[in-house]
This record gives sequence, structure tokens and C-alpha cells, in this order.
Amino acid sequence: MVYPVAVMAGVLVVAAAVLRLGRLLAFVPWPLVEGFTLGIAVVIAAQQIPGALDVPRPDVENAVAAAAAAVAEFAARPHAAVLALLALSVLLTAALPRVHRSVPASLVAVVVVTIVVEVSGVHVARIGAMPSSLPLPVLPDLGHARDLVGAAAVVAFLAALESLLSARVADGMSDAPRHDPDRELFGQGLANIASGLSGGLPATGAIARTAVNARAGAATRVAALTHALVLAAIVYAASGLVGRIPLVALAGVLLVTAYRMVERHTARAVLASTRGDALVFLLTALGTVAFDLVTAVEVGLGVAIVLALMRLARTARAVPEPLTDDGIDSSTEGALLTGQVLAYRLDGPLFFAVADRFLREIAATTDVRVVILRLGAVAMLDATGARVLGEIVEDLQRRGITVLVKGASPEHHRLLTAVGSLSPLTELGHVFTTFPEAVAHAARHIAPGACPTTG
Repeated sequence: MVYPVAVMAGVLVVAAAVLRLGRLLAFVPWPLVEGFTLGIAVVIAAQQIPGALDVPRPDVENAVAAAAAAVAEFAARPHAAVLALLALSVLLTAALPRVHRSVPASLVAVVVVTIVVEVSGVHVARIGAMPSSLPLPVLPDLGHARDLVGAAAVVAFLAALESLLSARVADGMSDAPRHDPDRELFGQGLANIASGLSGGLPATGAIARTAVNARAGAATRVAALTHALVLAAIVYAASGLVGRIPLVALAGVLLVTAYRMVERHTARAVLASTRGDALVFLLTALGTVAFDLVTAVEVGLGVAIVLALMRLARTARAVPEPLTDDGIDSSTEGALLTGQVLAYRLDGPLFFAVADRFLREIAATTDVRVVILRLGAVAMLDATGARVLGEIVEDLQRRGITVLVKGASPEHHRLLTAVGSLSPLTELGHVFTTFPEAVAHAARHIAPGACPTTG
């Protein structure tokens, strides 16, 4: 049943590309991407420890826990030759690029360590022989496709997320042009469809192979095509030779790759930026190591959204403003207005995260007869904010305070009207387009004999 899941997941990913959903990756914050990169680097390094120490892979799901168990087992029965081979692989992989960038350091390290093992006769675990022939493609049975929609959706989400994050990380590891997320999704979708129709498993971009490719100097799609062709040639013609490669040689290469994935100066920059960004960075990294990619991204993105809303909420203010001379006929009237009319300028966003604070601040107003609410500086308004504004008006009017509103944008005016917040004020003629008009109207309300609740 895996083959039809691959086909269906591929179709879903292609549909996401056509709908240009790849652009949503732009909403993933930078600290989350860097935390994901650090976490993946730790996971890749931890996965290599059993092979690097030439001990059987512990039956532990978590990579770091398995690495710790492997280290404990190796410490009980140390093997100096294995450490020497590992050191040789790491040294060649790390040092050869310093000689010349075009030197295929990873390949040289694997070849040299393999030759040393063959000549010395050291007994270490090897990759093992690959199949001498490929199985014939098995066409998927789509007869039960309806029952597999849920599984296909999960696979599609994971494939899209990991591929796009891998591509995002790769952008910072090479000088090549930045990737097109929708194009990446389209290619991944077609690959999954082809894989399923050929009897293969679902495919996704992998940061480990991507990192090795980028660090080896890859700059164009030719690198990926070359990788595919060489791998096919090895499967068909050189499986026996590949099976002789010691795992310690590959482990050394991947340990260096994992180390190079983490840009130390970038991690320091994130940690030194703000406490919120540092928290997102660390939680994403820890989530990737302790759980899995999806959990880490969910936690990191959730925390980032909450922190962003908190920062946005702090920019919202209800600022008392002095009255201007416009709309005031005399100094006597000006003094009277100043004592009995209070103008509030609502700055920033008025949404669910700040609505209750606005309600408490403005509702605490006392000892005035008229309150003018200036809405021209409201940057964002949602239904909760509009509803709370209506509650503010109701509370002030219940205490005999006349409320005048000035300056709502057409978009905000429509929302306020839709939730009913402006209806009582519109009926009374208490909604104005300019501040002087509102001030002049306030003057009529505080004139001797005026009724504060009428227009």
C-alpha cells in the first residue's frame, strides 16, 4: 500500500505547487530555520556515532540516546584502530578543501580509508553488498485510494516541509541563486509520482545529502543529475566494490558535514538578538533532536507566533491628546472643553491580544462629559477589537459620557458597522471625518443646558 500513497502524495504536492503554497515558507522565521539546521546537524552527527565507533546500532529510536549507548559500549571495549580510521576520514574530509575547493574531499576520504582497511586487514563493519539487479517496477493498486487519503496527506506535508526547509538551509550554504519554493514542490511532487509508479517509496529532499552536495561546491542542477547517474551506475556495475566501504569512513565524512552545517556566527547572532528569538531557536533545535521535524516546527512556529503577537500588542496604545484650536471659538470655550472633553488617539493594532487592555484603560475615564476616540492611527482591527470598541462606547454612555468617533478608515468603518459598534453613534450623528468637526460638536454638548446624550 506504500506505492499508491507515494503517487497520491505526489499529486498533492504538485497541487500545492500549482496553488503557489510554497510561498508560505516565507512566513517561517529565521531563528526557526537556524534552530532546525542546528537540530538536524546534531541528529546527523548522532546517527553516525555507532558506525564511527564500529559498534552495532543500539535498538533505540532517538538518535542522541542511541549515540550515547554506542559510546558507552565502545568505552567498555575500546578499539584504537577504529579511532585511527575515524580520525583519518575526518582529517581528509576537513583538510582537503583547504588545499583546493574542487578536490572531492569526501570521495578521497572514503577511498583512502577503504584502501587502508583492505591493506591492514582491520576488521570493521562495511556497507554490505547491494542487490545485483533491480526489481521490475510494480504498478500501484489505486483501488483503495480513498482509504489512503489521510496517509497520503501526511506524507505530502512531511515531504513538502522537509524539502522546503532543506532548500532554505541550502540557500545559506552555497553561492548559487536562491531556490523557487513552488518549483521545488513541483519537482518533489513529480518525483513522488514517478517513484510510486515505479514501485518505489515516497521521496523528499534530505538535508544530509544536500549539505554534502553544497559543501562539495555544487552550484547547479548538474550536481543532482550527476549524483543520480553515478548512483545508478554504481548499483548496476560496482555494487560489490561499494559493499567493501567501511562504515567508519562514511561516518567520518558525515560528522564533518554535520559540523559544517552549523554556522557558528549565525547561531551566536540569533542568541544575541532577542530573548524571544533565542527561545524559538533553542526550542526548535531541542525539538528536532528530542522528537522529530514536524513537532519541532510546530513548537517553534507556535512560540514564534505568540511572541510576535505579544510584541505587536505592546505597540498598541490609547494616548490622551490635547484639543487643538480648530473647532474652538474662544479661549473661554477652550478652557471649558479642556476640562470636560478628553480625546484619545488609538495607536497601532486593535485586535484580540490588546482589546481587553484598551477596554480597561478607556473605561477608567472619569470626570469628563465627552470622549473623542481618534481611530485614524489604528493600523489593524479585527472583529474582537471592533466588538471591544463597541463595549467601550456602551460603558461610557451608560455613565453619561458622550462618545464621538473620528477618522475610521473605510475598511475599519465597514468592520465596525458589521459588528454593530458604530450603529448607536451613527444614529446620533457622532461619527466624524475630521477632528475639528468632532471638537466643535463636543463644544455644543458641554454648552449650558445641553443634553449629553443627544446629537
